[in-house]
Amino acid sequence: MVPEFVNEPLTDFSVPANRAAMEAALARVDAERGNEYPLVIDGQRMLTDSWIESTNPAQKDEVVGRVARGDLARAEAALVAAERAFGEWSRFPAEERARVLLRIASRLRKHKLDLAATMIREIGKTWVEAEADIAEAIDFCEFYAREMLRLAAPQPVTTLRGNENELVYLPLGPGVAIPPWNFPGAIATGLVVSAVVAGNTMIFKPASLTPIIAAKIFRLFEEAGLPPGVVNYLPGPGESVGDYLVAHPRMRFVSFTGSKEVGIRIWEEAAKVRPGQKWLKRVIAEMGGKDAIIVDESADLDAAADGIVASAYGFQGQKCSACSRVIAVASVYETIVQRVAERANALRVGDPADPATNVGPVADPRQFAKVVSYLEVGRREARLVAGGTYDDTTGYFVDPTVFADVAPTSRLATEEIFGPVLSILKADDFDAALAIANATEYGLTGGVYARAPYKLARARREFHVGNLYLNRKITGALVGVEPFGGFNMSGTDAKAGGRDHLLQFLQAKSISERL
Repeated sequence: MVPEFVNEPLTDFSVPANRAAMEAALARVDAERGNEYPLVIDGQRMLTDSWIESTNPAQKDEVVGRVARGDLARAEAALVAAERAFGEWSRFPAEERARVLLRIASRLRKHKLDLAATMIREIGKTWVEAEADIAEAIDFCEFYAREMLRLAAPQPVTTLRGNENELVYLPLGPGVAIPPWNFPGAIATGLVVSAVVAGNTMIFKPASLTPIIAAKIFRLFEEAGLPPGVVNYLPGPGESVGDYLVAHPRMRFVSFTGSKEVGIRIWEEAAKVRPGQKWLKRVIAEMGGKDAIIVDESADLDAAADGIVASAYGFQGQKCSACSRVIAVASVYETIVQRVAERANALRVGDPADPATNVGPVADPRQFAKVVSYLEVGRREARLVAGGTYDDTTGYFVDPTVFADVAPTSRLATEEIFGPVLSILKADDFDAALAIANATEYGLTGGVYARAPYKLARARREFHVGNLYLNRKITGALVGVEPFGGFNMSGTDAKAGGRDHLLQFLQAKSISERL
């Protein structure tokens, strides 16, 4: 009997032993600096003629490691391997597939700090953010294992006299997982194991900025007993390898998390039925956000300011769920501007390997240039009240920035920046604040700080987002507790970590026999 699911506890780094353990993990990761990692197709390790080099965004000249770069020939080989493995893996009992996920969770737990340390170096996560990322990966394995057991059990159907009826769930076939660089532990793991536990096989194409943590997690998949070919590790450029797999007529589904632009392109390409294709592909897509927190005049303003800053600047604002807009009613507007600016200015920017750092670097030079360009937009469109400075001498650092007096239709208020830049907008009243919050093409997360029960009730009904948070920060959704996914251009509302999620990787078969 598998015990009831509980979320993985987070590590308290104020405990000296835990701090020493993380420092030791960082030392072990640093000792691996420059290592090379092969592709893995059908259990076979392969090198190619070119490499993807992974660097440390806090020390931009430091090479974390490099992985073999996949090409179209390897992509075809990976699909052939996934097709071959599907025949046997799809017939594995659900209990055995679930057991593999529980073993993956155990190995992730054992190596949690080393994996977190890898993300600190490879993508600039702080200690707390990196460790929470792996805790979420563990949660996905534990939760989806239990969900598959539930779905494999006899399903309720209405009885009909003289007939025996049942409904069973079958896997789809081979798919491709295309995770983002911002949650290279949790989301990458979740995309793969959700499909695999349902009996599908996968090509795991990690983000090119974070292939090292992906290689290490893949190694744990193997150690946990996944048969060769069930998951194939294939780093490679999205514009070649990714596009090839998305468009392939023998690919059954695409599981993607990333930008709106890439998500739309995947949706369009996957929708085309090509010669030899016998199904309509499924696309499970989680895309961007332009997430807002409304602050009402009845709110606890200190709690609101704390929640806004935590939501806006965790992992440098590089979360699809991050707060990028604050919409404050007029009577508390200037107070919120002042309190948020004070808290933003107090954050410590630096190398995330230092446990005292609150805000690390943005991901890479392209992300740095994008965020800096929005700082210039903000200086033209709004009033700068905190931050606005940046430095890429050694790493890609942008100070936590706050713009006030932002117009609802401005670029700052409507475009996803994906960096430590917060816009504060003024609304005449709560009605106007809700209208502004909903006036976006996205619909991922949103929050309201208010004490008035009827205003919270209105937000429950009218705030059009997939994940709504009341009187708390809007990031950090917990698996099983807050199923995650958004509306509109935020994606297909996949509700990762929820009871509906595995159904996207299954097809239902109804069987009826007259007795």
